[in-house]
Amino acid sequence: DQLSDAHTPETVLPQRQKLEEEAKARGLGKLYAALGCIKGKRAGLEACVAVEALCEVNAIDKLLSGFIIPLQRDDISTTDAEGRSRVHCSLNINTETGRLSARRPNLQNQPALEKDRYKVRKAFCSDASRDHTLIVADYGQLELRILAHMAGCKSMLRAFVLGGDFHSRTAYGMYEHIQDAVKAGECYLEWEGSGAPDKPLLKDKFASERRKAKILNFSIAYGKTAHGLAKDFNTTLAEAEDTVAKWYADRSEVRTWQLDTKEWARKDAVSSKVPFVSTLLGRNRPLPDLASNERRRRGHAERAAINTPIQGSAADVAAAAMVAIAKCPELRRLGWKLLMQVHDEVILEGPRGPVTDKHPKGETAEEARKLVVQHMSNPWQEQIREAIARGTRGEVVFRPQEYINDNGELLTGPADPLHPLLVELSTSSDIADTWYEAK
Repeated sequence: DQLSDAHTPETVLPQRQKLEEEAKARGLGKLYAALGCIKGKRAGLEACVAVEALCEVNAIDKLLSGFIIPLQRDDISTTDAEGRSRVHCSLNINTETGRLSARRPNLQNQPALEKDRYKVRKAFCSDASRDHTLIVADYGQLELRILAHMAGCKSMLRAFVLGGDFHSRTAYGMYEHIQDAVKAGECYLEWEGSGAPDKPLLKDKFASERRKAKILNFSIAYGKTAHGLAKDFNTTLAEAEDTVAKWYADRSEVRTWQLDTKEWARKDAVSSKVPFVSTLLGRNRPLPDLASNERRRRGHAERAAINTPIQGSAADVAAAAMVAIAKCPELRRLGWKLLMQVHDEVILEGPRGPVTDKHPKGETAEEARKLVVQHMSNPWQEQIREAIARGTRGEVVFRPQEYINDNGELLTGPADPLHPLLVELSTSSDIADTWYEAK
C-alpha cells in the first residue's frame, strides 16, 4: 500500500490528491468518491479500474450484438445489376406516433456519434469506385420547435428566432451558480464572434448542467412528470418539482397547451367517442385509456396525448422532407438519390462533381446539398403552392396572425401561406465519404 495510517498528514495528503487526480483523469471521479478510495489506499483506485473494465466489456458486447454482428448477416444485403452489394433494412410505418422504424438490421439504431468510439458509422460509406459521396442533413431541435409552434410559447419562439444554444439558455435559467458565472465573466452563454472565444462557453464549463437541461427540455416535451425526472436526475421529488416549476415559469403557454390538449381529447370520451389527438398534418392517434378508471393506464395515455402531437408532427415534417427530396427533379438531374432516413436525419448519395478551390468537396455535391437544405427548411412548399393553385389549403396548419419577427418581437399581421410554422426549421448538413465523417 502506498498509504498507511502511520503516515503523517504531510505525506498522506499529497498522495491522496495524486490518486484523486488520477481517478478524475480516467473519468472515475464519482465512482472513486463513492468507494471512498478505501480509506485513501490505492486499492480504491484499482477497484474503480476493475469496475471500469467490466463496463467496457459490457459496452463492447452490446456493440457487437446490437450493431456489428447484425450488419454482417448474409440475408440483409442484395447485389445490384453492377455487382455492388448493399445493405437493406425493412421499414415499418405502423408506429404509434408515425415515425419510421427499421429492422433486419435496425439501421436507425446505430451508435450515436458521441458514443461511436469504434467508428461503426464508418462502415456506411459512398461508392468510391464511381467517385460518389454522401450528403448528411438533419434537423436541429425539431421536436422543441414543433412544441414552440403548437403551444405558441413566446419565450421559446423568441429564443429560436434569435438563435443560439437553446439547452444552454435553459441551463442558465435553471442554475443560479451558472448565472453568477456568466455575469462574473467566467464564461460565455454563447459565442457569435469570429475566431475562438477567449473564455470557455457555458456548454463546456457546465457540461453536466447543460446535459440535465437538455434532458429536461425533451422530457417536458414528451410529457414526463416530476416523478420520472426525479429518477433521471437522482434527486428528491421536491427538487424535481422545483426544477419543473422553474422551466414552466418562463414557458407558461406550454403548460396551458398540455392541459388543453388532454382536456380536448377527454371530451370525446365524455361523448362516448374514442379519445384521440392529432398531428400537424391531421393524423389521429386513438387513446382509449384516457377514459380508463385505472390510474396507471390513464397516466400513460395522458403522457401519450402530449407526446404524440410533438413526436408525430416531427415525423410529419421528416416524411414531407423525404417526399420533397425524392421528387425533386433537380436532384435527380444531378444524379443524387435518397438512401436512408433516421428520424430527423436524411442521407443521400450522388456524384461529387468537379473539385475546385470554391467547392473543395465537389461542385455537384455542393449544389445538391443546397437543394436538400432548401427542401428540409420548408418541406411543404410545393404542396402548399399546389393547394393554393387549387384554391384549397389542404391539411397544413397555417401561421396564425400572431408571430415573432426576426428581432424577437411579437407582431400581428396577415398569415404567410408559404410558411405554416411560427418558427423556422433549422437544418445542418455536410458532405462526406462516410456517415461517421459527416459530423
